[in-house]
Amino acid sequence: MFNLKMYMAGEWVDAENGETREIVNPATGEVIARAAEGTEEDAKKAIRAAREAFDSGSWSELAAAERARYLFAIADKLEERAEELAALETLDNGKPLREARFDVADAAACFRYYAGMVTKPDGQTYHVADPVQAMVVREPVGVCGLIVPWNYPLLMAVWKIAPALAAGNTIVFKPSEVTPVTAIKLFEIIEEAGVPGGVANLVMGPGPTVGHELAASHLVDKVSFTGGTATGRSIMTAAAGNIKKISLELGGKSPNIVFADADFETAVDYALFGIFANQGQVCSAGSRLLLEDSIHDRFVERLVERAKKIRVGAGDDPQTEMGPLVSEAHMEKVLRYIEYGKAEGATLACGGNRLTNGGLEKGYFVEPTIFVDTRPDMRIVQEEIFGPVLAVQRFRDEADAIRLANDTVYGLAGGVFTQDGAKAMRVIKKLRAGITWINCYHPTYNEAPWGGYKQSGIGRGLGTFGFDEFTEVKQINVNLQVQPVGWFEN
Repeated sequence: MFNLKMYMAGEWVDAENGETREIVNPATGEVIARAAEGTEEDAKKAIRAAREAFDSGSWSELAAAERARYLFAIADKLEERAEELAALETLDNGKPLREARFDVADAAACFRYYAGMVTKPDGQTYHVADPVQAMVVREPVGVCGLIVPWNYPLLMAVWKIAPALAAGNTIVFKPSEVTPVTAIKLFEIIEEAGVPGGVANLVMGPGPTVGHELAASHLVDKVSFTGGTATGRSIMTAAAGNIKKISLELGGKSPNIVFADADFETAVDYALFGIFANQGQVCSAGSRLLLEDSIHDRFVERLVERAKKIRVGAGDDPQTEMGPLVSEAHMEKVLRYIEYGKAEGATLACGGNRLTNGGLEKGYFVEPTIFVDTRPDMRIVQEEIFGPVLAVQRFRDEADAIRLANDTVYGLAGGVFTQDGAKAMRVIKKLRAGITWINCYHPTYNEAPWGGYKQSGIGRGLGTFGFDEFTEVKQINVNLQVQPVGWFEN
């Protein structure tokens, strides 16, 4: 049993009111930890610590090479504790251990990427008409509130923390109240690496109170949030108080388009991976599969055949290919969407049930589920389910595929499978989505930007774009001929 505290101004603290929350293993329903349940006052305390640290210059004015040294040290320690962190991620989130190991490796690589970026040249100079040297430099935004969801607890934390610290900001980080374990371990590592107190602060608690305070506080200069679109709207509203900078990575209902000329088995394999990896709890999941009419029946038959063979079980079982959903409440939500699909007339090709056999009865397991005979107006086609539920749509031709692909309020991701390179590029260019793949699905890289169009968010994470999100641009003009301007005669 873990007792999880918050981290503020370099100290580990309980919630001001002493309240805690039970953290549950989703594979067994057993309580594995008790976490401090922060309040608005705890959030304010963490924000003040970050504000004081930033204003002191202890981090923002540190030499770039020194900041890089801290980030490299964090990466080293993540690698040293990789197996421990992966096991804890599986225990807390439920994902298969092999997925958790990839997440930890990616987290260490992300810190290394931004550590390397800190000392690289930046800024620009301009040739202007006057005898003036005009230049632009990037400076840290200030205090950043960082809020992440529960589907990638460690990796999503690092995607925000690494670039924010690299750019010279101080942070207040809020993990999901459902999955805080590896975030606490990450902050232990940050402390061990010697990052000055107050630079990185962790506060736990409910979104409507703790998260709202991070978004609303006038002492916070930027808020970066990953999560649902409805919450994103609330963040935007709260952030308007002091017109703070915002980054939002929100929901998705992403199309995976398969043309008849695609490599059949490759497309089937990625269709499965696109929706059932991480139990479908992925913002960019290929949750809508668009199949060309001529291959629809054959493709669905093969897809269902393979989906039924996916090994569902506890994440710490080496044989497991798909784990439990993150919580009982989320499992119930996913099961409700399956009922919506049936009620609206879609045909259940496979799955659709909670799994309770073979020792799974206490966990939150749902079968890999595939719907066919769907219509564009169905809730299972339009709304983000965030679970192992795939809605299959069929299309006549290229134009029809593009129309269906863009027919949601979201625009996070999308994939195209075809052996016709020109067609692939035509379709990709017309997809209203920020992350796209051709003949694959889901690969993500620290070097490349992550974010969406439409109601899938604002701004980009990762790559140089993710670094820039945590900076302000300052113009500097140096007069090279120092003399009176002569505008006024007397």
